[in-house]
Amino acid sequence: MALFKKRTVGKPGEWYYCLVHKKVEEGPECPAKDRFGPYTSRQEAQQAMDLARERNLEWENDPRWHDAPTGPADDD
Repeated sequence: MALFKKRTVGKPGEWYYCLVHKKVEEGPECPAKDRFGPYTSRQEAQQAMDLARERNLEWENDPRWHDAPTGPADDD
């Protein structure tokens, strides 16, 4: 028995998407490292992976992310 094991308790109406089990859960059932959220509705949590995919595409295509180096090049 772990003496200091603390279980995170969520608030009613908080929804999460578990990345391990690939399912929506009300309240955090899985560790924070394995979930997205909280979301305000079940439907919003169900779309978590789509939203993450869209944000990743925006980030990958952001011209500020692929800046040219500002300092001198090291050719040594």
